[in-house]
Amino acid sequence: MEGVNTTGRRKSAVARIYVNEGKGQIIVNDRDYREYFTTHQLRYIVEQPLTLAEVTGKYDIKANLDGGGLTGQAEALCLAISRAIIKIDPEKKPFLKSNGLLTRDPREVERKKPGRPKARKRFQFSKR
Repeated sequence: MEGVNTTGRRKSAVARIYVNEGKGQIIVNDRDYREYFTTHQLRYIVEQPLTLAEVTGKYDIKANLDGGGLTGQAEALCLAISRAIIKIDPEKKPFLKSNGLLTRDPREVERKKPGRPKARKRFQFSKR
């Protein structure tokens, strides 16, 4: 199998990954993913597509993460890994889709409007 490249996004985070056959090593920004994602919950998000597709330990993943916070980056990485698994084995698509791992979360930060303190907040109204 030749390497597979995919991209995942969430909020302003972008994950570009390169997947090759290997021993199951996940490298994020030149560090092990367990070192990069310190909480158990973020590690679970990253491992979820591999566990559900039953390919844990089969592929080496090298990821470049950019932008956003740790949670957005973890979810972007999850989407990228799910897309890579489908490129490798299209038969796993219905299973990953039913678990909601192929849906790109479209929510973005709303822009700040002029003449207001935030995107929707207004300054206090004074009658007199």
